[in-house]
Amino acid sequence: MADKNSSKNQAKKDADRDARLKAALKANMARRKAQARARAGRDGGDDTGEKGQG
Repeated sequence: MADKNSSKNQAKKDADRDARLKAALKANMARRKAQARARAGRDGGDDTGEKGQG
């Protein structure tokens, strides 16, 4: 019985960790995009090297 509970607890911990990592990644990407936009605006051009964006 204890094994079933511990596997459920581990699964919940894994899901919680995944949710935290997903949120952190999303925040990091938003911050990096904002920084890139600020650099592009300051420099007067697009320094990402990608064409057709915007």
